[in-house]
Amino acid sequence: MAEKPNNKTNPFEVENIRELVRIMSKHGLSELDLQDGEKKIRLKKEAQSLPVLTSSIAQLPAPVAVQQAIAAPVAAPVASTAPPAASKNLIEIKSPTPGTFYSQEKPGSPPYVTVGAKVSPKTVVCQIEAMKIFNEIPADCTGVIVEILIENKQPVEYGQVLFRVDPNG
Repeated sequence: MAEKPNNKTNPFEVENIRELVRIMSKHGLSELDLQDGEKKIRLKKEAQSLPVLTSSIAQLPAPVAVQQAIAAPVAAPVASTAPPAASKNLIEIKSPTPGTFYSQEKPGSPPYVTVGAKVSPKTVVCQIEAMKIFNEIPADCTGVIVEILIENKQPVEYGQVLFRVDPNG
């Protein structure tokens, strides 16, 4: 029984990582974490549907820094060209959970909100699907949507900015 964990399989070998990526794709997984003692590996699919590999010692805070560095480029291509001074007064609507972003209730229906839409605290702005559970996300603020930072059916992380709202609009 002791042989199997010690020498038979090593989840950190390249071939095993490739197999894990294949399994992620086959089953629609966006993230996978494995730990073997102090070794830790995290496979994560980004918006381009490419897996990203991060590895670190479990006790170090590096995985959080790596996650933030990886998450930042996702929003960059869709970022606004608004001057920095104007964006300081904007309210950000962030994802309350990791999952898949849906801009509409079902395929073929109109989006919940578009740029220029007026929102109130109870206005549903999107859905986030996590483990087959669809959660409606309210604006929790009053104003006008000035930016939509995520495209429909894209993965999102906890705390990722989804919308920017002008409270004066």
